[in-house]
Amino acid sequence: MISLVKPRRDTFKSPKPDAPRVLVFDLLTEVNRNGGYSNLLLPQALSASNFEMRDKGFVTELLYGTLRMQGRHDYILQQVSDRPLSEVDAGIVDICRMGVHQLFEMRVATHAAVSATVELARKVIGESKASFVNAILRKVSSQTLEQWLEPTSFITDPIARLAIRYSHPEWIVSAYFDLLKDLDRVEEELAVNNVPAMPTLVAWPGDSTQSELVDLGGVATEYSPYGARFDGAPGTLEVIRHRKAGVQDEGSQLVAHIFSLATKDSASLLDLCAGPGGKAALLAHLANVNGQEFTANEISEARAKLVKNVIGKFPVQVGDGREIASLGHTYDAILADVPCTGLGALRRRPEVRWRRTVQDLRGLLVLQRELSDAAISVLNPGGVFGYATCSPHFSETSGEVLRILKDHPELEQIDIAPFIPSNLYGATRDKSLSLWTSKHGTDAMFLALFRKRR
Repeated sequence: MISLVKPRRDTFKSPKPDAPRVLVFDLLTEVNRNGGYSNLLLPQALSASNFEMRDKGFVTELLYGTLRMQGRHDYILQQVSDRPLSEVDAGIVDICRMGVHQLFEMRVATHAAVSATVELARKVIGESKASFVNAILRKVSSQTLEQWLEPTSFITDPIARLAIRYSHPEWIVSAYFDLLKDLDRVEEELAVNNVPAMPTLVAWPGDSTQSELVDLGGVATEYSPYGARFDGAPGTLEVIRHRKAGVQDEGSQLVAHIFSLATKDSASLLDLCAGPGGKAALLAHLANVNGQEFTANEISEARAKLVKNVIGKFPVQVGDGREIASLGHTYDAILADVPCTGLGALRRRPEVRWRRTVQDLRGLLVLQRELSDAAISVLNPGGVFGYATCSPHFSETSGEVLRILKDHPELEQIDIAPFIPSNLYGATRDKSLSLWTSKHGTDAMFLALFRKRR
């Protein structure tokens, strides 16, 4: 490593980092070191700031981008570090990741990317560590991104190679390949996961319409009859602030839409895992228009309050969905949008790819099975059960469908094809809905429908 001479006392100047980078470092620390969620922390922090829109955009791009690409950033940093990154101070690692992201992924001049990041380091981790950051980033800036990634071309294992180039853990890349059986398709999915998603608004029937959202500057979604993509801050719209519409990915809108179509003759509906309330809000408004009864269930009291805020007159039960039978109610239609790995929404939740593990998957599969079985136990004969996840992983989707059919001979799977929009192509897997981000521009949602025999 380069040996740097400490500045003389008479030439020392106090560090003056810019506020946006300081905020990004603070948020990055909270996410990477304390288990925070960027999609919750960032909006709160920006609302509390007095930043101009340009600075807010910079913070958003630098935070989300650094989190998404930190696997690839670490690959580059490891090539210039004299010891494993696991042995380097966590603050140094996060600041260097921020610097690499500015160098290779943003429209920041090389000199500015290095000097501004070093100035940040001087303020938040001290002069000696800042010298280390300076040496690292100057070395990184001496080559282009492709030059740093050139060694990956000699990696014979395509899973390992794609994992580095597209900044995903190998187990996720492998899971995509198991389903798609095509490296080009896998590469398309990995690439799109690294592209920020534009906010999508959702009109809530009875309170707002898609055309109203378009009139406010949105662009109508291609498949959902309720959505509009909006290139701006949704919170600036009165229709959002007054809870007449919401923000929801088009894939989630399609799950609620298809489930509503399949259950239009049902008198009573239950959303078993309703928090934080996106699908519940759309389903509740549709149920109200259709004259149906709707109930939401959520295990977390805090999330249940969020659900109550958006479903109007309908009740919200607070309780473990696995114990739903203890309440003594049965339903004509039940949706279980079960907790999952979230691999279908990696472009929106950048840290999830690094936080989830194969061990997490095993525990989630048990929970998914228990929630499905609980829902089926309170489903009336002739009723419809919808199993949904925000993941394309085989075990969380098709594997669970096979398990449900094996363990519940009283169920038959409903072919979802008659309920999907006529222009939605390539969105089925066997008889289920299976969306792909690269193909449909939505989160990779999955939905299977079953009917209980009378």
